[in-house]
Amino acid sequence: MKSITAGLLLVLLAVYCCDASPHAVKSGPDQCCFRFFDKRIPKAQIFSIEKTHIKCSTPAFVVKTPKGDFCVRQTEQWAMGEFVKRHN
Repeated sequence: MKSITAGLLLVLLAVYCCDASPHAVKSGPDQCCFRFFDKRIPKAQIFSIEKTHIKCSTPAFVVKTPKGDFCVRQTEQWAMGEFVKRHN
């Protein structure tokens, strides 16, 4: 019985952690991205841009737009430029 309960817990944890949305963002102090938007977001559409938590496995930006939040890798030059511009 304990192994079944432990197995169910593992499955639920996996589902919770690995959201299937195209821009998978977890909110809160443990904000991390698991899927990334690969296209450039027009500057006029960006409400804000923030770095993900330092402990996340992949450094990323969370870009807030009228259509929702999108994860973008920190290696994207346009995103880094927009972040620097808005945080200086």
